[in-house]
Amino acid sequence: MKNLFKLMLLIITVFTLSIACSSDDNASSDATDDAITGELHAAFAEFDTDETSIYLDGSNVVIEATGNPNHTTVYWGSGHPLYIEEPDVQLTPSIIPNFDGSGTLTVSTSPQLANSSTATQLGAIGIAVSGAAIYNDQEGNGALDGAAVSLDYTGGHIGPGQYHYHLEPTAWSEDDENLIGILADGFFVYGRKCNATNNYPIDLDASGGHTSTTQHATEAEYHYHIENELYLNEYYIIFPGDYQGTPSNIN
Repeated sequence: MKNLFKLMLLIITVFTLSIACSSDDNASSDATDDAITGELHAAFAEFDTDETSIYLDGSNVVIEATGNPNHTTVYWGSGHPLYIEEPDVQLTPSIIPNFDGSGTLTVSTSPQLANSSTATQLGAIGIAVSGAAIYNDQEGNGALDGAAVSLDYTGGHIGPGQYHYHLEPTAWSEDDENLIGILADGFFVYGRKCNATNNYPIDLDASGGHTSTTQHATEAEYHYHIENELYLNEYYIIFPGDYQGTPSNIN
């Protein structure tokens, strides 16, 4: 009888441990499933991996950017490998290596249109595929007109301490469908043409956005385009409108 009691006690102990291990395994599996609930959009493959770090954080995607453009410009400063002379540019008194233009943007993996639009602000409103910032059509609480002479060949300059684009970045996109970057509300912005039609879109809303397929999405999704209207008779503004989604801060 005594031996039978010991045997029953051993069986109960083993069964209890088995349940505990099974529960721990399930908990671990659930925690893993909860950690990553989205997936990176195919468009993120276009971003320069030397200038950006992009990863999932639950249902969000985090874009960490150096703020440095991956292309030539006069604003690199004489002696830098990517420096080029641009004699027609009225330079601001800054060069890229003297400043830290880095920033981090966290957006949803599935951004949604908001009930109402939100005006953009001064400073970075998005991150370009090159690693540098995207700004709106303002400069120092005023129109861009007076500062246009300081823009380099690809629509960028420094003011005051961060290289950024206001105009169509011709270093990699000129009158085409190429991806420009992502705005603070999580929606991508493309060049003046649309991949769905191989022409200029004619159904854009007040912010230059519409819903269609792209080279990165076989299902129609909302995205922006560079405004295909001349500014000062020679430029194309990247984003003169309001956010149609809910923007996050770029820190």
